[in-house]
Amino acid sequence: MTTVDADIRSPRHRDPLDLRHLVESAGRFLHDAPAPEIIRWAAATFGDRLCLTSSMSDALLIHLVSRVKPGIDVLFIDTGYHFPETLGTRDAVRHVHDINLIDVTPTRTVAEQDHDLGPRLFGRNPDLCCHLRKVEPLNQALRPYLAWISGIRHDETTTRTTVKPVEWDPKRQMVKINPIARWTQDDADTYMTDHAILLNPLHHDGYPSIGCAPCTRRVAPGHDPRSGRWAGTAKTECGLHQ
Repeated sequence: MTTVDADIRSPRHRDPLDLRHLVESAGRFLHDAPAPEIIRWAAATFGDRLCLTSSMSDALLIHLVSRVKPGIDVLFIDTGYHFPETLGTRDAVRHVHDINLIDVTPTRTVAEQDHDLGPRLFGRNPDLCCHLRKVEPLNQALRPYLAWISGIRHDETTTRTTVKPVEWDPKRQMVKINPIARWTQDDADTYMTDHAILLNPLHHDGYPSIGCAPCTRRVAPGHDPRSGRWAGTAKTECGLHQ
């Protein structure tokens, strides 16, 4: 099993070049590996410098990862605009799974942002709103880690079709691990059914893809599951995975 040197484990002494070499090596032998094997490699390689992020759309990834690495840090970005159901899912996940759930918040509250930049920034400039309330907070929260696990999949959007199980995150200068990148929606549904995975109740109310309440709409059956995100705009990503 590949491991990183003790000096690389320290965020103060990490060498991005060494980490990139590690990504290249892991990318070769984990290219077609099943999700649990990818997670085991990540846990053995990065130890406590590994975390995962969750939008609390469901607890699939949390279930997968916590079975391999109990007590792992789970970062949840609390934008201040979430549906009550999303916050309720977060609270349930916190009590059900063996994880360390960390609420990541923006530097400004919604009220402070409204005061400084004007109300309803999400409608006037959704890219800036996502950057301030999602991207910047996550960037800061990820600084102590060497690698992070995401639940993105190829079949979600056209911008994610080339995602690899292990890849380099150039913006954050760290390793990004996508253990279910090659899963289909059927794969995900089967896993959630087989393991009785906690699911955000909004999925049963016409929301197949869940973001912030002001920017998420119901989707008619048979339509693109992500068409309810930033409906009426050309925006398709919040920026976390770009």
